Amino acid sequence: MNKEWSGRNKSIQEQIKKKDTYKVGIDTLLELRNELMQVLLFFQSDLTREEFNAIPFVNANGYHCKTIAYSIWHIFRIEDIVAHTLVNGTEQVFFSGGYQQRINAPIITTGNELVKYQIADFSRQLNLEELYSYIAEVKESTEKILSGLSYDMLKMKISEERKEQLKSLNVVSNDENAIWLIDYWCGKDIRGLIQMPLSRHWIMHIEASLRIKNKIHK
Repeated sequence: MNKEWSGRNKSIQEQIKKKDTYKVGIDTLLELRNELMQVLLFFQSDLTREEFNAIPFVNANGYHCKTIAYSIWHIFRIEDIVAHTLVNGTEQVFFSGGYQQRINAPIITTGNELVKYQIADFSRQLNLEELYSYIAEVKESTEKILSGLSYDMLKMKISEERKEQLKSLNVVSNDENAIWLIDYWCGKDIRGLIQMPLSRHWIMHIEASLRIKNKIHK
């Protein structure tokens, strides 16, 4: 993992554990997310459409066995689901903004169920301009939610009602590669969700995307 990003992420996790530093931790997280977003915006200007769909490590184990287009979709579908349905109890940007049609997405899920060349086929169908509109809107709305959290709210567990709401939306596939996500997320408190989908998850997939970019640009 990128040592600078990893180090800042560790600092964030320590800061949000304590009442007197949690606000600093949230601010640091927002700064890190802005920096990571710049990498995704760089991809938009630097890569060809075909390169967004490339899957050079198709048989590898790890986050780099995807495409960059898929990775962007995956980061932000998970964030949208977790931040809105589970943390805030509000409608996902994906639905309120009509993004399935706008992005031309064949699925509404996180994409965990897709493997190998299914990922490449999926990537080719996406309207990248609309995907980038979606991720900008998700990022902004998530950060409003994060900025409004009190220290005591970080210790709240996900309610059974919100877990059932998540299931009813069918945004997590029943495939064995995906269905575990529901119990995984709902077993955490809000601090735990900040620590994974809303921060570390970004780092892991963006690092993997940089690895893909470096491979196809050799």
